[in-house]
Amino acid sequence: MTKTNVTRRGVLRTGAVAGAGLALPTYLRAAQHEGFTNAPTGDTVTLGFNVPQTGPYADEGADELRAFELAVEHLNGGGDGGMLQTFSEKNLDGTGILGKKVEYVTGDTQTKSDAARASARSMIEKDGAVMISGGSSSGVAVAVQGLCQEAGVIFMAGLTHSNDTTGKDKKANGFRHFFNAYMSAAALAPVLESLYGADRKAYHLTADYTWGWTQQESIQAATEALGWETVENVLTPLAATDFSSYIAPVLQSGADVLVLNHYGGNMVNSLTNAVQFGLREAQANGKDFQIVVPLYSELMARGAGENIAGIPGSQNWDWKLENQLGERYTGTNAFVQSFGEKYGFPPSQAAHTCYAQTLLYADAVTRAGSFNPCAVAEALEDFEFDGLGNGPTTYRGADHQCFKDVVVVRGKENPENEFDLVEIVEVTPADAVTYEPDHPMFSGGSLGSCNPGA
Repeated sequence: MTKTNVTRRGVLRTGAVAGAGLALPTYLRAAQHEGFTNAPTGDTVTLGFNVPQTGPYADEGADELRAFELAVEHLNGGGDGGMLQTFSEKNLDGTGILGKKVEYVTGDTQTKSDAARASARSMIEKDGAVMISGGSSSGVAVAVQGLCQEAGVIFMAGLTHSNDTTGKDKKANGFRHFFNAYMSAAALAPVLESLYGADRKAYHLTADYTWGWTQQESIQAATEALGWETVENVLTPLAATDFSSYIAPVLQSGADVLVLNHYGGNMVNSLTNAVQFGLREAQANGKDFQIVVPLYSELMARGAGENIAGIPGSQNWDWKLENQLGERYTGTNAFVQSFGEKYGFPPSQAAHTCYAQTLLYADAVTRAGSFNPCAVAEALEDFEFDGLGNGPTTYRGADHQCFKDVVVVRGKENPENEFDLVEIVEVTPADAVTYEPDHPMFSGGSLGSCNPGA
């Protein structure tokens, strides 16, 4: 059964306030009797899927929601089972989670942190969600992760790429399957050197929020280590739709590479503007001008159309991995088949990570034998698994970041159809993008202790 959650504003009420005569929220009533927030007492369990249904990342959000719905269907025994069949853990048997049928509520983050927190809060207080997932903005992910830590529920982050999510803003109740900006840069830089050489001058346009900042910092550090020079970094509003005024100065800057630290609709619009201004045909410093998009997806490539041809970037996953690179990426084809049969087209990396997060949560609950968030967290920490499409993967206990191979891609020059616009250039092994938990780009925060909400 699907329930629709209508976002409402409010504040998380504490036991002290409730003691003053107000009714206890659902999650605190449950905590009194079961010891943790929203402990399921009937024959169902509710998950909260909080995605951008409006705003610049709405296309990603729509695909995330499709994947969440598919995961719930498979957990409840419907469909072909998808990656339940290929997942290295064999605890999920189509009878829900711990025998409870999975229900879910949805919300619209609007790609705004305040709206996302209000939506997640409603899911927890009103709908009794025991886990929250979703998001296509790192600003949203950081905000909702903090809320889940306060409320005592698990946050299984959807698409969030900022270093901060598992860096300075990491939380014990939060877990990220998606890779991060450091990993993108580490995988992409050697390819950029091979394609364009070590003597380049880069001009950056950067989305003005946590993801853009850490993406730009990461790719600048990685390319400067090659010998590139950073000429300029200009911050752009997340709400921007026309980037013409930001593109115009690039050709007079002395740069010969434009780095677009943009995602979703922002990237589609800024790349389109860059092509309209002739950057694809330009020359600077005696070299052909180049454009780099450090993070993008097949879904964004569809929006960009022919403008994506030749543009290098990185991805968390690609629907062609298993077909092109073999059984190391088992699970990819199973997911693509299930998703394609249900929706009529291949899934994006956003869909893949949200589907995987739902299965990983369900499996952790099953292995722990409890929905208690602290038991779930313990089951996920330093958990090694395979069969979910990325190859061997580890959920590191020190920061709750997944480590796996990183896909480097490039827009196809002559695509065969609208769903095959990206070619895999190489896959960088996990050990080449792994860093210490106290790396300077990830320092400044503390994981803290799990909060069960009791």
